[in-house]
Amino acid sequence: MRVTKRSNLALRVLMFCGVNSGRLVTKHDIAEKCNSSENHLGQVVNQLAQRGVVDTVRGRGGGIRLGRPASDIKIGQIFRMLEADSPVAECFADVDNTCPLTSACRLKAAISMAVDAFYAKLDELTLHDLIEDNRSLEQILCLDLDLSCAAETRQVAYSAG
Repeated sequence: MRVTKRSNLALRVLMFCGVNSGRLVTKHDIAEKCNSSENHLGQVVNQLAQRGVVDTVRGRGGGIRLGRPASDIKIGQIFRMLEADSPVAECFADVDNTCPLTSACRLKAAISMAVDAFYAKLDELTLHDLIEDNRSLEQILCLDLDLSCAAETRQVAYSAG
């Protein structure tokens, strides 16, 4: 199984927002720190916002922030949300399946079980698990040079809002 660019960007957005949870962040901020294009980020942010994973604030002074606590964001859910429409193999596609072995192939069931196990393992992991006490990640993603993105800042952000 291959993680798509969309899912990769979504996790970068979520980790960035999680590390900087005491403030609104912009697509520009994320693109700069995460080495990505603002256009691609915009598409991913829209998908995350439509599902309530992030909140967006329009206009001057607007930006992006987590829509719920990092501990409530399961990584498996994010992958399913973004990858559900992409078949793992041709035989999983409703349309465009030209494989002549589909009716007799046992590999499809094995792949299906492997994909379920992949998602189940990621369901055990939350965004909180990825960012909490991860000073190396904070040094890369924190917008404040004094690294005031520590856990205390994240706790204040959720209790206030």
